[in-house]
Amino acid sequence: MPLAVVLALAAVAAPRAVSADADALTVTLADRALQPGELVVVTIAATGARAIDRVTVRAFGHDVPAFEAGGGTWQAIAGLDLDAVPGPCTVDVTATIDGQAAQVMRDCRVLAKTFPTRRLRVAPDYVNPPPDILARIQRDAALLERTWAASSPTRLWDGPFVRPVPQRANSAFGTRSIFNGEPRSPHSGADFLSPAGTPVHAPNAGRVVVAEDLYFTGNTVVIDHGLGLLSLFAHLSRMDVAPGETVATGQVLGAVGSTGRVTGPHLHWTLRANGARVDPLSLLALLGRDAG
Repeated sequence: MPLAVVLALAAVAAPRAVSADADALTVTLADRALQPGELVVVTIAATGARAIDRVTVRAFGHDVPAFEAGGGTWQAIAGLDLDAVPGPCTVDVTATIDGQAAQVMRDCRVLAKTFPTRRLRVAPDYVNPPPDILARIQRDAALLERTWAASSPTRLWDGPFVRPVPQRANSAFGTRSIFNGEPRSPHSGADFLSPAGTPVHAPNAGRVVVAEDLYFTGNTVVIDHGLGLLSLFAHLSRMDVAPGETVATGQVLGAVGSTGRVTGPHLHWTLRANGARVDPLSLLALLGRDAG
């Protein structure tokens, strides 16, 4: 059994059957740790040879779309947001099996996590922007909020996720950021210390929904992988794709650069899972090419 699944089962209490046919349903959770900023993969299977017709999942207080994963199983990709409050949680799964409803609820507990702090020096205008830039910043923020909320209802990714660049991440997700001595929002992505000009590859298939120069993130590409899963790549030196374009796993999106609020060339990868800010490295650990 993969380590991720073992960790999940150790952290989650036994499921509570809440329908007469609940024994017909098996629900398994996989995660690196039930902590803020982590991805959780919910796998649903019917016992015996019966087929699942439909599945609904509510995890950590949010509805999460489920999809057929092959082999008679269904899955849902849930996220524990960076600001998730430690304490009790539930994963509620309802499935229709050969026309009969079955429901299982898993009791779980979100564990506390202490994030490190980083102190960076950047151009003053990226800490306290001049008044004439504020309208642009507000437009950028509104664009991204619309983007996170408008994911395709269809799964667009196919197969395992891959690394966008070969270099390892050098900046931890969730790090509390202090720019020029002033606290700012936590780091909601993973940074890769890749040389300028390094090609940036799509981690999986999807549709380009943003390819634009934004104030803080510079040249920015957002891919919608469907079902609430979206990837944002920031600080690019160039963008090789356009909004509306369909991309395949591994396709070049652009190149590593140092545009926007940066201290030097690197790739920033942000991942959203149905609105939750989660560590992209948890995606690679659970659904990546080398997972398991």
